[in-house]
Amino acid sequence: MNSQNIYEAVIIGGGPAGATAAQELARRGHRVLLLDRAGRIKPCGGAIPPRLIRDFDIPDELLVAKAKCARMIAPSNHRVDIPIDNGFVGMVNRDEFDEWLRQRAASAGAERRTGTFSHISREPDGTAVVHYLARPPQTKGEGTPETVRARCIIGADGANSEVAKQEVPGAHKGKFVFAYHEIVRAPEYKPAGYDATRCDVFYQRQVSPDFYGWVFPHGDTLSIGTGSADKGFSLKGATALLRRMSGLDRAETLRREGAPLPLKPLPRWDNGRDVVLAGDAAGVVAPASGEGIYYAMLGGQLAAEAAHEMLATGQGAALKLARKRFMKEHGTVFWVLGMMQWFWYTTDRRRERFVKICEDKDVQTLTFESYMNKKLTRKKPMAHVRIFFKDVAHLLGLARV
Repeated sequence: MNSQNIYEAVIIGGGPAGATAAQELARRGHRVLLLDRAGRIKPCGGAIPPRLIRDFDIPDELLVAKAKCARMIAPSNHRVDIPIDNGFVGMVNRDEFDEWLRQRAASAGAERRTGTFSHISREPDGTAVVHYLARPPQTKGEGTPETVRARCIIGADGANSEVAKQEVPGAHKGKFVFAYHEIVRAPEYKPAGYDATRCDVFYQRQVSPDFYGWVFPHGDTLSIGTGSADKGFSLKGATALLRRMSGLDRAETLRREGAPLPLKPLPRWDNGRDVVLAGDAAGVVAPASGEGIYYAMLGGQLAAEAAHEMLATGQGAALKLARKRFMKEHGTVFWVLGMMQWFWYTTDRRRERFVKICEDKDVQTLTFESYMNKKLTRKKPMAHVRIFFKDVAHLLGLARV
């Protein structure tokens, strides 16, 4: 095997997590290979909060829309508009956004290859060998078997991560919601109530028995979709219903996409030796909201930092730092959101009360401050107290709906 096929780090998967990890490691001077399979576009609403834009230097030209309001729609069709005061949530198209991130990683020095990961073997001295099927872009067929050596491997190959299944204990413990969406062209003549700066979120059993449906603006297009862990629930049928409800059933469909979304961080992200996970492969999509881009990019950055320490020290235990640092900063948020989804999304009666709670200005302010900045805000302690008692009233059925 020639020296051209020896890398300090091989990143498998070129989504936001993998591309961010590749950029970070290349920026630190490591020889990096970014391996990504062709034709992959993940179903995603495409929302990115201000903290992501700020922390990861996302240029304004990548934003195809700027959402300034979220509309929550209850089973009774009661609607609550939550304005985003003095700010916006950026909307991106994942095909363009992900490719820009990969190109940025290449500009930092990462080498790009197109192919599908197969497995990892190890040489007598313990060096990892990554096996994959090379497939040049825009070509068909199974591809040509290729191998590269790596001191460290970052698995960022999605919710059904082959790297995780093969290398990381406990990877089978993931919890998933299956998501499906359709990208449609924004109609020339807009239906009544259409707002290109508003994200609509439907909390209705007919749209999803345990998650939610969405209609998100993307400038000239829209993402319309839903998700559910119920394998017997028709996601395509629910999406068709959403389109009719929104007056978009006749809009031109540009593409359809579906994939599992993990809603619980895996109990372990590394093999203690030379492999660490990032993004969906590590399970870091937020419960209740389904938000994943920010957490994927942060996870990629933390995986790269842990890999850098492992490469510098030769200690595989350093890879544990990726999960440790992520959970220290965001573990509480994931727990709170998980409990919220488990309780509020189970029946239409509870969904109705959940939307009703969101009429409260304290709830709106604290929710968006936490979402925009990715921290549980500690401002206005009395507002937290008021929210607690209001929540209790709704839980006990003492509040009017």
